[in-house]
Amino acid sequence: MQPISQSTSQLQKFAGFIGLRKSIVGMLGMVILVGMGERMAERFLPLYLVALGGGVFSVGLLNGLSNLLSALYSFPGGYLSDRLGTKRALLVFNLIAGFGFIIVIVIPAWQAVIIGAIFFLSWSAISLPATMSLVAKVLPLNKRTMGVSMVSLVRRIPMAIGPVLGGVFISIWGIELGVRLAFAVALVMAVFAIVLQQWLIEDDKKDHKAAAPEKSPIKLIRLMSPALKNLLISDILVRFCEQIPYAFVVLWCMEKINSPVSAWQFGVLTAIEMTTAALIYIPVAYFADKLSKKPFVIITFIFFSLFPLSLLFCQSFTLLIPAFILRGLKEFGEPTRKALIMDLAPEDRKAAMFGLYYLLRDIIVSVAAFGGAFLWLISPTVNFLSAFVFGLAGTTWFVLRGKDLSAKS
Repeated sequence: MQPISQSTSQLQKFAGFIGLRKSIVGMLGMVILVGMGERMAERFLPLYLVALGGGVFSVGLLNGLSNLLSALYSFPGGYLSDRLGTKRALLVFNLIAGFGFIIVIVIPAWQAVIIGAIFFLSWSAISLPATMSLVAKVLPLNKRTMGVSMVSLVRRIPMAIGPVLGGVFISIWGIELGVRLAFAVALVMAVFAIVLQQWLIEDDKKDHKAAAPEKSPIKLIRLMSPALKNLLISDILVRFCEQIPYAFVVLWCMEKINSPVSAWQFGVLTAIEMTTAALIYIPVAYFADKLSKKPFVIITFIFFSLFPLSLLFCQSFTLLIPAFILRGLKEFGEPTRKALIMDLAPEDRKAAMFGLYYLLRDIIVSVAAFGGAFLWLISPTVNFLSAFVFGLAGTTWFVLRGKDLSAKS
């Protein structure tokens, strides 16, 4: 039996290896709690909208709105993080999300879902610059990919478990009541998340010599390096690939294939996807922090591109399993990509530049999300093949124009 001091020393070494600090732990706990509640219902919102009479275009509207709001909220999220500090900014963001949950719980109408989404869809987008900025402030350069990977890994816990629980709610109480009850659970978890983050996340230390937060996106664009612009262009094309079919994957699996899956089975497929992603985060982060980042980003772009193509050949639950494993593998270099954004951003403008990146990316990508509904009406095949072509274009652009950056750069 190992002495307590030796065990403690080993735990401290492991915590250092994966980049854990007190503030990081508080932020990760918040991500689990808010994410768990959100993911119990979010994955089934297309079915909920259709059940409430919203139709296919309401699904396209929700998906497009998700991307548009992600864009519009990203920059103010970065600005508020620089202005208020991470701790206060995250408190504001969680309160906004909770208000959106309440709207969906109280009003059972598809219009209410769209209105509520304006608030609860904001959480991931508006809080992302703050969480990335926290990682950059707390961890050294050679641990940033590991820190971002831990955020991504922890986010996959609710993404994996949430849809399974949501599927159980729907199986027991039906689509309409089941989704509303899932949002009620989400609200309770958001309250616990607020308590946890305020307890563990430390207040930012004010540096009076630091530059004031930049309010103008136009001025920030001038500070964006050519390397970051090329990453942005390739990322936009690859996100077209992701978002064109995104909202319709659940409809394909549960309604269109020869042997449709149940809500519970779709939850299992999502859990398989997230488990796959979770297994690769830490080893990839370890090597990405020591080696060049570009190959890892290229590989993840390839996986993004192949997923919609693979769906065309999956007509049963058994065949969908490898497709969702492939979907999980698309997270191979996602933390590396986020860390690369932070590396390429100006040192005193990291949260704001991160928010600007997502503002520009998601405003453009929202067009693809809206257009996905029209492509779906032509046929699912057209939808999936169009997505694949965009993914291939984005991957090619980054191979030719993307900047390689090592931990020593």
